[in-house]
Amino acid sequence: MDGQEATDVEQASPRGRYSEKQPLSHKPVLLEESVSALLVQSDGIYVDGTFGRGGHSRAILARLGAAGRLLGFDRDPEAVAVGRALAAQDPRFSIHQGSFADIGRLLDEAGVDARLNGLLLDLGVSSPQLDTPERGFSFMAEGPLDMRMDPDSGESAAQWLARAEQGEIATVLHEFGEERFANRIARAIVETRTQTPIRTTAQLAELVARAVPRREPGKHPATRTFQAVRIQVNGELEALRRCLDQVCDRLAVGGRLAVISFHSLEDRLVKRFIRREAKGPELPKGVPARAVEVQGRLRPVGKSVRPSTAEEALNPRARSAILRVAERLP
Repeated sequence: MDGQEATDVEQASPRGRYSEKQPLSHKPVLLEESVSALLVQSDGIYVDGTFGRGGHSRAILARLGAAGRLLGFDRDPEAVAVGRALAAQDPRFSIHQGSFADIGRLLDEAGVDARLNGLLLDLGVSSPQLDTPERGFSFMAEGPLDMRMDPDSGESAAQWLARAEQGEIATVLHEFGEERFANRIARAIVETRTQTPIRTTAQLAELVARAVPRREPGKHPATRTFQAVRIQVNGELEALRRCLDQVCDRLAVGGRLAVISFHSLEDRLVKRFIRREAKGPELPKGVPARAVEVQGRLRPVGKSVRPSTAEEALNPRARSAILRVAERLP
């Protein structure tokens, strides 16, 4: 899995690179490549569906003219606070708290009835989320087992692990983490919680370390478990599916979709979506149809893009990133 080939420090598929502890990791991943792929028009309308700390948004704004407009979405209240500060400085920008899964509703609420010229998604969690122990995303430091991108909404990782059945936990670890020892870990979680609640990142990490009989070189044994639980708690794959289902209806002709993924589950969804929309609807054999009725709604733009060796050297968390771009057809 792409995101899981990272080191322990990189374990949670980061998107924004803004850590006070890691001054070299401030630049967003694939910044120039993704923003250039959007072909930003001076008077266009764009959405940064994963605002984070605004690295991509600022790069888009730098290319927009006075008549252009950029909307930022993010589930995290801390990211939204940063977005509000940016919006106060730049009238072309507005920030909206919510998931890109609800892109249609968020655009309607923002009064945007025109088609978008570009949509950028930089998937995963941000470095501030990873590097703040209180958020509970990382096993690298003791913290409450939370993992919610919006800590004011939904159930935490601790709450989910306290109620989920052993089979459900094993399925999540296997499907979202590609964890070979999913059954062992799920059994250990259920056995442990009957004695004491699993409330901290350290508890879960130590539990997994004891349950896993063999370790992958250079990787903490809890890497896959933490990724899987995070994806489950935040509904990340379902959010991506919901967003992609709305993309073609919201993009203008010639509008671009740019998606940066950090593990194979996300990238597979994006790749298959673009391929499906490029192929067009499948009609029964022998049914007469005009070309316009069977052509696809998207076309892939170039090949997938990965970070350069130089970027990886500056920011190891970029190592598993992959960018895919598609353009809306008439």
